[in-house]
Amino acid sequence: MKSAVIRQVKSMGMSCDKVGNLLLAKFSAQGANDVCIVIPASIVFFLIKNLPVNQDPTLQPPPAPPQITQWDWDNPNNPRAFTVNCKVLPGKISMTFNLDRKPDLTLVLDRSNVELMRQIMVAYSQDLIDLE
Repeated sequence: MKSAVIRQVKSMGMSCDKVGNLLLAKFSAQGANDVCIVIPASIVFFLIKNLPVNQDPTLQPPPAPPQITQWDWDNPNNPRAFTVNCKVLPGKISMTFNLDRKPDLTLVLDRSNVELMRQIMVAYSQDLIDLE
């Protein structure tokens, strides 16, 4: 069994597919290349229900997100998430994605990236279809 790859997230961006059942998440990581993951709507709705809402009015936004291009959508090497397991740590959240074609990926998001992810997912929730 391969161990999970771990990345500290600097910034992130997301885009919704035209059908409404997937989000493409692109994460800019510290000391590593950007990574894209295709996230099914069922995981998005799970995360919306379970990610904590920011309570700090002074929370600063993360750096500018990586740009999502058509190539990111068309890239056949981008893995699809089957499941996600989250752990709350002091000041951050660790998210381990079980992927279809690569070793599991653990992303460590600080509070500003967690809040950004939550807000983006809530914004796209109107366009997504929960098939579960």
